[in-house]
Amino acid sequence: MTRFVAGRIGFYTLIAVLLAFFTIPLLWLATAPFTSDPTYEVRMPDFTFENLQMIIDHPYALWSLVNSLVLSIGTAVLVVVLSALAAYALSRVRLPGRDALLYALLLLSSIITGTAAMVPLFQLAIELNLIDSQTGLILILSGGLLPAAIFMIKDFMDSTPKSYEESARVFGASPLQIVRHVVVPVVRPGLATIAVWTIANVWGNFLMPFLLLSDVEKQPAAVIMYTLYTEGGQANLKVLSTFGLLYSVPVVLMYLFVSKKYGFRFHGGIKR
Repeated sequence: MTRFVAGRIGFYTLIAVLLAFFTIPLLWLATAPFTSDPTYEVRMPDFTFENLQMIIDHPYALWSLVNSLVLSIGTAVLVVVLSALAAYALSRVRLPGRDALLYALLLLSSIITGTAAMVPLFQLAIELNLIDSQTGLILILSGGLLPAAIFMIKDFMDSTPKSYEESARVFGASPLQIVRHVVVPVVRPGLATIAVWTIANVWGNFLMPFLLLSDVEKQPAAVIMYTLYTEGGQANLKVLSTFGLLYSVPVVLMYLFVSKKYGFRFHGGIKR
């Protein structure tokens, strides 16, 4: 009995420590922007809006959030559309070595990351005149995320009964019509998962935008955040905490919306 009680105490103590580890930074992020003189400690805010006004007065802070939205949504649309079409083809067409190709794409995309391929990507961007271009950055980011997206969405495509497509084909539907009106509604939770995964990856990406976008007016929030320091290299907690809160809100809202609508179900839309 004593050993059982000690074990339960130890278990709940561990859970409390883990909760504190994740909760305290979130509490700081929620309170520091409304504190007139924030420090690294979590304390009761005095509910000032001076810090928010500093962000509004910053020449690039708010616009960088718009740039992040453009890059994230643009990349998500491209990745979702291309991965859905590629995964559907790989799911329905019997190609020799199809599964080996999928695993090779996933393995290579995991080993040769954007950081490892930065030199050839930078050289390619120069040759194609894509330096300082948000469109070029969207294409490069999409290319890096596509292999894993195809691998993930293929499981959703495999769960779609072929009888649905055969019925549509009998009534004269073209392959693209079948994908749009039959397959997409069934695998919609999977497409939402891929979209959220893509947006989260692009939203927090620093290295690619930092190297490929030299115009500060085109840089996303992840890069602009790097500039919110004093000349001595110290973090400006007033500006940094407020900007960090604004930077986090869109992603949190996206997760809440998709979770409420789809519940992040990792299967298709067919009821079993």
